[in-house]
Amino acid sequence: MRSSSGRNSGNNGGSRGAKSGGRGNYRGAGNARDERGQTPGRTRNPRPEERTYDVGMPSDDPKRGRGAAARGGAKGGPKQSPKRGGGRTAPARSREYDARAEERNRERYANKPEVKTPKTFPGAEQEGERLQKVLARAGYGSRRACEELIEQARVEVNGEIVLEQGQRVDPEKDEIRVDGLTVATQSYQFFALNKPEGVVSTMEDPDGRQCLGDYVTNRETRLFHVGRLDTETEGIILLTNHGELAHRLTHPKYGVKKTYLAAITGPLPREVGRLLKDGIQLEDGYARADHFRVVEQVGKNYLVEVVLHEGRKHIVRRMLAEAGFPVEKLVRTAFGPIGLGDQKSGWLRRLSNTEVGMLMKEVGL
Repeated sequence: MRSSSGRNSGNNGGSRGAKSGGRGNYRGAGNARDERGQTPGRTRNPRPEERTYDVGMPSDDPKRGRGAAARGGAKGGPKQSPKRGGGRTAPARSREYDARAEERNRERYANKPEVKTPKTFPGAEQEGERLQKVLARAGYGSRRACEELIEQARVEVNGEIVLEQGQRVDPEKDEIRVDGLTVATQSYQFFALNKPEGVVSTMEDPDGRQCLGDYVTNRETRLFHVGRLDTETEGIILLTNHGELAHRLTHPKYGVKKTYLAAITGPLPREVGRLLKDGIQLEDGYARADHFRVVEQVGKNYLVEVVLHEGRKHIVRRMLAEAGFPVEKLVRTAFGPIGLGDQKSGWLRRLSNTEVGMLMKEVGL
């Protein structure tokens, strides 16, 4: 019995020892940590002061890339962009360095000949301007309208009718005509002024009187008048910067006619017209009218039309006064083919291309 109880007690003691040993082993396992305080087989989150931030080159690991972007944002390290060439940056150049480099480049290419690129578009080897462009600039409408003039065979260059589009001309040398009238292709200006009574027929007046220049003060090109009109005479007078045209219009050789309306007092005999056409002796020679007619009669008041190609001073007034009919009022209504029309007194207007062509045709230009 004793041996049996001893064995039991020994077994019980062994079991208690095993139990206590088990508890002791558990406590011992909990205390058996490594030197860093980390249990073997388990991971530990690093403390804040132990954390490291990956701000270098992006990794191929997608998780690491997201974490690096997050840590490089608002939650931690500074945001940095990847750099080329192993992270090295080029030193900044000064303005003086750039200026010297630019100067060296200019000196290098200063004496080199200019390289002309070949002209590949059709007609590039030809000189001059296209005819329709010249006509459009001269005021004959749009380029399409000028092309229609060419299609209708109404345009001549140096006496030959143009039958194809795109012909090139030299506006300074070639003679261009539309419907037989010369085109003023250069920078010429032509104006017609209805000169009022009392205006002096000069561009400048030293006495300060109103003159023709007062009507064209805002023009960039210097203009001059074609012929003269008496201070008391009203009517049309031409202004231009075309010297040759102005010379021919006033020269008796070309016989450009001027038309006047004169108010006189009658009675007017029938032979007055024949007398004026045959010629009247004046102080400076004979003066002849090319045409004479009565336009209107109201009692003893007559309105007569006198046409002549001479341009001597006071020629119409002196002729009618010598015939016995002093002029009370005189108006020039036409200068060659250019009529006054309904243009008001003191108004300046630009002549149309057709009118300019008619003037040039009148004097052979």
